[in-house]
Amino acid sequence: MAVEGGLKCVKYLVFFFNFIFWLCGLALIVVGVLVQISLHSELMINDASASGAPILLIALGVIVFLIAFFGCCGAWKENFCMVSTFAVLMSLIIIAEIAAAILGYVYRGKVTDVVSDSLTDMISKYNASSPQFKAAVDKLQHNLKCCGANSSLDWRSYSSEGDTVPDSCCITVSQGCGQGTLADASKVYQKGCQDAVETLLQKNIQWVIVAALVIALLQVLGVVFACLLMKGIRSGYEVM
Repeated sequence: MAVEGGLKCVKYLVFFFNFIFWLCGLALIVVGVLVQISLHSELMINDASASGAPILLIALGVIVFLIAFFGCCGAWKENFCMVSTFAVLMSLIIIAEIAAAILGYVYRGKVTDVVSDSLTDMISKYNASSPQFKAAVDKLQHNLKCCGANSSLDWRSYSSEGDTVPDSCCITVSQGCGQGTLADASKVYQKGCQDAVETLLQKNIQWVIVAALVIALLQVLGVVFACLLMKGIRSGYEVM
């Protein structure tokens, strides 16, 4: 009876971990969608390579979501084939996550290039863009308290006089406040948006890394308990 009781505990632990994975998969999908929206709508980063991370998060979330559902069914029905398939698939997911983390570390320097190119492109297109695009750029500069890509001087081509910046660059925003204030540190933010955007991304990435480590630990425990359940099922003990 002691063995049976132990296996019953393992069964519910496997079910519990799979339910957590199911929620994690759903969370990854939501985070991926929010990051994608943020990159394009708020941070104005339109580089195709920048979409790789959120798309990967969404894809990984969908896979984890489906595998976790599969694992829940296997644990509840005490089906050796389903539980073993779950353990194999989850192990592959863990390996893929480790590979993704290594690639992210190797190519971490690309973030600077992507942000720089996107912000430069943003400035060059500003005058000829739609009101929605201009509003998004203005919101970015106002919220991050920055101006231009590297400094306010990036807006030299904004006007024919070469001494004006968008009003969103102003420390105190008002209609026409950017007129003739290109290099006026008392009225216009001098810090470029590149550093501000990179700082924001790095801060968010740190939280993503912490969450990924926690999820990976839970996944490893889930695989361990799944293996224990497989061993119990194979040995012929009844798990109720």
